[in-house]
Amino acid sequence: MNVTQNNSEEKKYNKWIVVLAIVIPLVVAVLSRMKLQDFGIEVEPLTFLPPIYATINGLTALILIIAVIAIKNKNRVLHENLMTTAIWCSALFLLMYVAYHMTSDSTKFGGEGLVKYIYYFILITHILLSIIIIPFVLITYVRAITNNIERHKKIAKITFPLWLYVAITGVIVYLMISPYYIH
Repeated sequence: MNVTQNNSEEKKYNKWIVVLAIVIPLVVAVLSRMKLQDFGIEVEPLTFLPPIYATINGLTALILIIAVIAIKNKNRVLHENLMTTAIWCSALFLLMYVAYHMTSDSTKFGGEGLVKYIYYFILITHILLSIIIIPFVLITYVRAITNNIERHKKIAKITFPLWLYVAITGVIVYLMISPYYIH
C-alpha cells in the first residue's frame, strides 16, 4: 500500500474516531452519575470494583511499557498484541468504573492541607487527559492497522506518554482515596 492508499484507508475510520471520542466520555459521564436505584433497580453496591479497576490501570501501564520495549526490539507482533490488550484493558476499566458509580455513592477525599491539593491536581489532570487520550489512542491504532507506520510512529510519541500518565494516575488516585471508601 502506498501513502495515498494508507491515508484513504485511514479516512474511512475518521467518522468513527470522532463519534467515539465524543460519545465515550459523554456516556461515561452520564452513566456514572446515574444510580440504578433511581430507576427502581435494587442492586448491591459494587464496592469490590475500585481495587480491580485500579489494578487494571496498573496493568495497562505495564503493558504499555512492555509494548514500547517490544517495538524498540523490532518485535512487531508482540507490540501489536500488547497494544490491543491495552485497549481492551481500558475498555474493561471503563465498564467497571461506570458499573461502580451506577451502584455506589461517590467517595469524598478526606485528606487535608497540601495532600488535598496534590490529590485534586492528580485527579483533575487524570480526568482531563483520560478524555483527551481517546482520540489519540483511536488515531494511533487506526494508523497502525492501516499500515501507515510513519504517521503511526509520530502520533504514538504523543499517545504513549499521555496514556501512560492516565494509567498511572488512575492507580495513584485510587491509592489516595481508598482509605475513605465506605465498605
